[in-house]
Amino acid sequence: MRKLYIGNKNYSSWSMRPWVLMKQAGIPFEEVKLRFDSFAADSQFKQAIAKLNPIAKVPVLVDDELVIWDSLAIAEYLAETFPDKQLWPRAAADRARARSICAEMHAGFGNLRTLCGMNIEARLPDVGAKLLQEHPALGGEVERIVQMWGDLLAAHGGPMLFGEFGIADAYFAPVGTRIKTYGLPVPAAITAYIERVQALPGVKAWIDDALAENDFLPFEEHYRQQR
Repeated sequence: MRKLYIGNKNYSSWSMRPWVLMKQAGIPFEEVKLRFDSFAADSQFKQAIAKLNPIAKVPVLVDDELVIWDSLAIAEYLAETFPDKQLWPRAAADRARARSICAEMHAGFGNLRTLCGMNIEARLPDVGAKLLQEHPALGGEVERIVQMWGDLLAAHGGPMLFGEFGIADAYFAPVGTRIKTYGLPVPAAITAYIERVQALPGVKAWIDDALAENDFLPFEEHYRQQR
Protein backbone atom coordinates (compact mmCIF):
# COMPACT_ATOMS: atom_id res chain seq x y z
CA MET A 1 0.00 0.00 0.00
CA ARG A 2 1.36 3.40 -0.97
CA LYS A 3 1.69 5.90 1.88
CA LEU A 4 1.16 9.65 1.78
CA TYR A 5 2.89 11.61 4.53
CA ILE A 6 1.17 14.89 5.36
CA GLY A 7 1.14 17.64 7.98
CA ASN A 8 -1.74 19.16 9.92
CA LYS A 9 -4.81 19.33 7.71
CA ASN A 10 -5.85 22.74 8.96
CA TYR A 11 -2.59 24.32 7.86
CA SER A 12 -0.76 22.19 5.31
CA SER A 13 -1.82 23.39 1.87
CA TRP A 14 0.85 21.41 0.02
CA SER A 15 -0.27 18.20 1.77
CA MET A 16 -3.86 18.92 0.79
CA ARG A 17 -3.14 18.82 -2.94
CA PRO A 18 -2.11 15.18 -3.47
CA TRP A 19 -4.40 13.96 -0.67
CA VAL A 20 -7.59 15.33 -2.23
CA LEU A 21 -6.40 14.28 -5.69
CA MET A 22 -5.98 10.66 -4.60
CA LYS A 23 -9.10 10.60 -2.45
CA GLN A 24 -11.35 12.13 -5.10
CA ALA A 25 -9.88 9.96 -7.88
CA GLY A 26 -10.31 6.79 -5.83
CA ILE A 27 -6.61 5.95 -5.65
CA PRO A 28 -6.01 3.88 -2.49
CA PHE A 29 -3.37 5.05 -0.03
CA GLU A 30 -2.53 5.05 3.64
CA GLU A 31 -2.40 8.45 5.30
CA VAL A 32 0.47 9.12 7.69
CA LYS A 33 0.11 12.45 9.48
CA LEU A 34 3.18 13.99 11.06
CA ARG A 35 2.02 16.71 13.42
CA PHE A 36 3.63 20.10 13.09
CA ASP A 37 5.32 20.97 16.39
CA SER A 38 7.81 23.41 14.89
CA PHE A 39 9.81 23.80 11.72
CA ALA A 40 13.12 24.04 13.57
CA ALA A 41 15.73 21.51 12.55
CA ASP A 42 15.50 19.73 15.89
CA SER A 43 11.68 19.54 15.97
CA GLN A 44 9.99 16.16 16.07
CA PHE A 45 8.32 16.93 12.74
CA LYS A 46 11.58 17.76 10.97
CA GLN A 47 13.38 14.78 12.44
CA ALA A 48 10.61 12.42 11.35
CA ILE A 49 10.19 13.73 7.79
CA ALA A 50 13.95 14.10 7.23
CA LYS A 51 14.20 10.32 7.39
CA LEU A 52 12.14 10.18 4.18
CA ASN A 53 13.38 13.05 2.02
CA PRO A 54 16.33 15.43 1.86
CA ILE A 55 14.35 18.68 2.13
CA ALA A 56 12.37 17.54 5.20
CA LYS A 57 8.99 18.81 4.01
CA VAL A 58 5.57 17.32 3.33
CA PRO A 59 3.91 15.90 1.34
CA VAL A 60 5.85 12.72 0.64
CA LEU A 61 4.47 9.78 -1.32
CA VAL A 62 6.08 6.40 -0.69
CA ASP A 63 5.20 3.69 -3.19
CA ASP A 64 7.18 0.53 -2.42
CA GLU A 65 10.81 1.67 -2.64
CA LEU A 66 10.01 4.90 -4.48
CA VAL A 67 9.92 8.14 -2.49
CA ILE A 68 8.51 11.32 -4.08
CA TRP A 69 8.66 14.56 -2.09
CA ASP A 70 7.24 17.25 -4.33
CA SER A 71 3.50 17.79 -4.73
CA LEU A 72 3.64 18.38 -8.49
CA ALA A 73 5.95 15.40 -9.00
CA ILE A 74 3.51 13.29 -6.99
CA ALA A 75 0.66 14.44 -9.23
CA GLU A 76 2.63 13.62 -12.38
CA TYR A 77 3.55 10.19 -11.02
CA LEU A 78 -0.08 9.42 -10.19
CA ALA A 79 -1.21 10.54 -13.64
CA GLU A 80 1.31 8.17 -15.25
CA THR A 81 0.56 5.31 -12.86
CA PHE A 82 -3.22 5.60 -13.22
CA PRO A 83 -3.85 6.73 -16.82
CA ASP A 84 -7.43 5.49 -16.59
CA LYS A 85 -8.17 8.17 -13.98
CA GLN A 86 -7.61 10.99 -16.50
CA LEU A 87 -6.01 13.24 -13.91
CA TRP A 88 -4.79 15.57 -16.66
CA PRO A 89 -7.23 16.69 -19.39
CA ARG A 90 -7.60 14.47 -22.46
CA ALA A 91 -6.71 17.09 -25.08
CA ALA A 92 -3.01 17.88 -25.49
CA ALA A 93 -3.59 21.64 -25.51
CA ASP A 94 -5.62 21.42 -22.32
CA ARG A 95 -2.96 19.27 -20.67
CA ALA A 96 -0.35 21.89 -21.50
CA ARG A 97 -2.56 24.64 -20.09
CA ALA A 98 -3.30 22.64 -16.95
CA ARG A 99 0.39 21.97 -16.39
CA SER A 100 1.13 25.66 -16.93
CA ILE A 101 -1.30 26.89 -14.30
CA CYS A 102 -0.18 24.25 -11.79
CA ALA A 103 3.43 25.30 -12.34
CA GLU A 104 2.36 28.92 -11.90
CA MET A 105 0.83 28.03 -8.54
CA HIS A 106 3.84 25.94 -7.60
CA ALA A 107 6.30 28.78 -8.19
CA GLY A 108 4.22 31.91 -7.81
CA PHE A 109 1.52 33.68 -5.81
CA GLY A 110 4.05 34.42 -3.08
CA ASN A 111 1.97 37.16 -1.45
CA LEU A 112 -1.12 34.98 -1.23
CA ARG A 113 0.83 32.06 0.17
CA THR A 114 2.86 34.12 2.66
CA LEU A 115 0.28 36.62 3.85
CA CYS A 116 -2.78 34.37 3.74
CA GLY A 117 -1.55 31.10 5.16
CA MET A 118 -4.02 28.24 4.94
CA ASN A 119 -6.15 28.07 8.07
CA ILE A 120 -9.36 26.24 7.19
CA GLU A 121 -10.99 26.60 10.60
CA ALA A 122 -10.48 30.37 10.83
CA ARG A 123 -12.67 33.17 9.51
CA LEU A 124 -10.58 36.32 9.14
CA PRO A 125 -12.32 38.73 6.73
CA ASP A 126 -11.10 41.81 8.62
CA VAL A 127 -7.54 40.55 8.29
CA GLY A 128 -8.08 39.92 4.60
CA ALA A 129 -9.37 43.45 4.02
CA LYS A 130 -6.40 44.92 5.88
CA LEU A 131 -3.93 42.80 3.93
CA LEU A 132 -5.43 43.87 0.62
CA GLN A 133 -5.15 47.51 1.65
CA GLU A 134 -1.56 47.21 2.82
CA HIS A 135 -0.26 44.88 0.08
CA PRO A 136 -1.40 45.86 -3.43
CA ALA A 137 0.48 42.88 -4.90
CA LEU A 138 -1.85 40.56 -3.01
CA GLY A 139 -4.83 42.11 -4.78
CA GLY A 140 -3.04 41.57 -8.09
CA GLU A 141 -2.63 37.89 -7.34
CA VAL A 142 -6.31 37.55 -6.43
CA GLU A 143 -7.18 39.25 -9.73
CA ARG A 144 -4.96 36.75 -11.55
CA ILE A 145 -6.79 33.85 -9.87
CA VAL A 146 -10.14 35.33 -10.86
CA GLN A 147 -9.01 35.79 -14.46
CA MET A 148 -7.49 32.31 -14.68
CA TRP A 149 -10.42 30.45 -13.21
CA GLY A 150 -13.00 32.57 -15.00
CA ASP A 151 -11.39 32.01 -18.40
CA LEU A 152 -11.11 28.24 -17.88
CA LEU A 153 -14.63 27.84 -16.55
CA ALA A 154 -16.00 29.81 -19.50
CA ALA A 155 -13.93 27.86 -22.01
CA HIS A 156 -14.87 24.43 -20.69
CA GLY A 157 -18.33 25.08 -19.31
CA GLY A 158 -17.46 23.80 -15.83
CA PRO A 159 -18.15 22.43 -13.39
CA MET A 160 -14.38 22.15 -12.86
CA LEU A 161 -11.57 24.12 -14.50
CA PHE A 162 -11.18 21.67 -17.39
CA GLY A 163 -14.66 20.19 -17.26
CA GLU A 164 -14.04 17.20 -15.00
CA PHE A 165 -12.10 17.11 -11.73
CA GLY A 166 -8.38 16.75 -12.15
CA ILE A 167 -4.96 17.81 -10.95
CA ALA A 168 -5.61 21.49 -11.62
CA ASP A 169 -8.65 21.54 -9.33
CA ALA A 170 -6.79 19.68 -6.60
CA TYR A 171 -3.87 22.05 -6.97
CA PHE A 172 -6.02 25.13 -6.47
CA ALA A 173 -8.29 23.66 -3.77
CA PRO A 174 -6.19 25.24 -0.97
CA VAL A 175 -6.51 28.61 -2.69
CA GLY A 176 -10.28 28.32 -2.36
CA THR A 177 -9.93 27.77 1.37
CA ARG A 178 -7.72 30.87 1.64
CA ILE A 179 -10.26 32.99 -0.25
CA LYS A 180 -12.95 31.84 2.15
CA THR A 181 -10.85 32.20 5.32
CA TYR A 182 -9.75 35.76 4.55
CA GLY A 183 -12.96 36.88 2.84
CA LEU A 184 -11.05 37.89 -0.28
CA PRO A 185 -13.53 39.48 -2.72
CA VAL A 186 -14.18 37.43 -5.85
CA PRO A 187 -17.09 37.36 -8.34
CA ALA A 188 -20.09 35.12 -7.76
CA ALA A 189 -18.99 32.66 -10.46
CA ILE A 190 -15.66 32.15 -8.68
CA THR A 191 -17.37 31.71 -5.32
CA ALA A 192 -19.64 29.11 -6.93
CA TYR A 193 -16.63 27.22 -8.29
CA ILE A 194 -15.02 27.20 -4.84
CA GLU A 195 -18.23 25.82 -3.35
CA ARG A 196 -18.41 23.09 -6.00
CA VAL A 197 -14.83 22.05 -5.30
CA GLN A 198 -15.35 22.03 -1.56
CA ALA A 199 -18.49 19.91 -1.97
CA LEU A 200 -16.56 17.15 -3.75
CA PRO A 201 -16.35 14.12 -1.42
CA GLY A 202 -12.55 14.04 -1.47
CA VAL A 203 -12.19 17.74 -0.70
CA LYS A 204 -14.99 17.74 1.86
CA ALA A 205 -13.30 14.85 3.67
CA TRP A 206 -10.10 16.89 4.05
CA ILE A 207 -11.99 19.97 5.24
CA ASP A 208 -14.04 17.93 7.72
CA ASP A 209 -10.85 16.39 9.11
CA ALA A 210 -9.23 19.82 9.36
CA LEU A 211 -12.20 21.19 11.30
CA ALA A 212 -12.07 18.21 13.66
CA GLU A 213 -8.36 18.52 14.46
CA ASN A 214 -8.68 21.20 17.15
CA ASP A 215 -4.91 21.47 17.10
CA PHE A 216 -4.19 25.20 17.06
CA LEU A 217 -0.49 25.94 16.67
CA PRO A 218 0.77 29.35 17.85
CA PHE A 219 3.41 29.59 15.11
CA GLU A 220 0.70 29.08 12.47
CA GLU A 221 -1.72 31.54 14.06
CA HIS A 222 -0.29 34.84 12.89
CA TYR A 223 -3.55 36.75 13.23
CA ARG A 224 -5.31 35.37 16.30
CA GLN A 225 -4.65 33.89 19.71
CA GLN A 226 -4.34 30.15 20.27
CA ARG A 227 -7.68 28.77 21.34
